[in-house]
Amino acid sequence: MSTQPLRVLFCIGINQNFFDLPADGITIGDVWQSFVSMMDQLKALPGITFIGDIDDDAHMVGPSDGWPWTCYILADADSQETVKAGCNLLRTTEVGSNGVKLWRFAKIEARIGRPLTVREDVELPD
Repeated sequence: MSTQPLRVLFCIGINQNFFDLPADGITIGDVWQSFVSMMDQLKALPGITFIGDIDDDAHMVGPSDGWPWTCYILADADSQETVKAGCNLLRTTEVGSNGVKLWRFAKIEARIGRPLTVREDVELPD
């Protein structure tokens, strides 16, 4: 039996610090540059298969600290450790040159499940 990948929905919320920019020598452009870098790093993580993303900034205005989130990334992952490494990118991705990290401006949460399919133990009628 082969191991099925974990289906992961990375949920990302932008917080008030982003909307207060520019501040401390950091601009909105700096955060965007770091955010794109974080997404590229996530897609390149060994064990991650990128499926797609959704940005809801046209229909969700202002900071989000929970549902509904600002944006989502859907991916398959080979392990929970890989998912943890993906979430950790917000802690390690720098914004600007002052040592500030991306988590100052955004929050990430991962929902882990499986592709929506009929389980093997379920018999379908003919």
